[in-house]
Amino acid sequence: MLLPYIDMFISHLRAEKGSAAMTQISYRTDLYQFLAHLAALHELPVQELGKEVITHRAVREYLADMQERGLSRATMARKLAAIRSFVKYLCRELVFDSNPIATVATPKQEKKLPRFLYPREVEMLLEAPDNTDVLGIRDRAMLELLYATGIRVSELVSLDLAHMDNSQSLLRVLGKGNKERVVPVGEQAVNALNRYLLASRPVLIARNRREEKALFLNKFGSRLSGRSIRNIINKYVDEIALNQKVSPHTLRHTFATHLLNGGADLRSVQEMLGHVKLSTTQVYTHVTNDRLKTVHNESFPRR
Repeated sequence: MLLPYIDMFISHLRAEKGSAAMTQISYRTDLYQFLAHLAALHELPVQELGKEVITHRAVREYLADMQERGLSRATMARKLAAIRSFVKYLCRELVFDSNPIATVATPKQEKKLPRFLYPREVEMLLEAPDNTDVLGIRDRAMLELLYATGIRVSELVSLDLAHMDNSQSLLRVLGKGNKERVVPVGEQAVNALNRYLLASRPVLIARNRREEKALFLNKFGSRLSGRSIRNIINKYVDEIALNQKVSPHTLRHTFATHLLNGGADLRSVQEMLGHVKLSTTQVYTHVTNDRLKTVHNESFPRR
């Protein structure tokens, strides 16, 4: 039966692959949905599904079903990645002699350029928090750090005090797959962090009866959540009336785009972002190329 193998697979992801908690949750959800689809198709309880239901045709039909339900290509690709990973694990455990879905093609992805902010928009966002208020000081430091390092919101949430080396202006980040990297932090972000550590964090930690090692704290003195960070950013975006949706990932895109616009090499940006593949970072070169075309069109007299 297939169902018990899902828990074993998730344990494998956690213990041997070092996968993030959110990845484990997503994979578990995607696999349960796939098995539920197969159970309905074969009119069987999920608990009774055997390996014979996982075929090339079954996965292709599942992709077609998702398309009919209006799921995006990115979502379909993610769910297919979960199924592929699971089947590879089943092959490793000798449930399958060979991979029955090895030739299933990934849905072609739509090419979307990452959204980013212009320098003036970043400046407006960073200056939005009240720098005389405890939470405003924290928010300014948090926004400065997101923009200065390009770290993911999950990486920001997991930061502890020990991860920041102010004397060297370096941040130690634990990224996807528990891979650690070191990212430089600019002077303005360091100054904002120092102000937070001296004037804001002690006030917040006093509200918590136990010791807290997290770098960024909520109003109760506990570790900030990813949802809270998104809500904080939304609040300031509304205040300054930016005419676009801004997420923590927008600041990550902005960090990379501004670095490349300033002449940084692709390999260095890849390392700072924590991308495994250079091709993932190369999407930002399309943004900079578009900018060059715009400058040329606006400035060159003969066109």
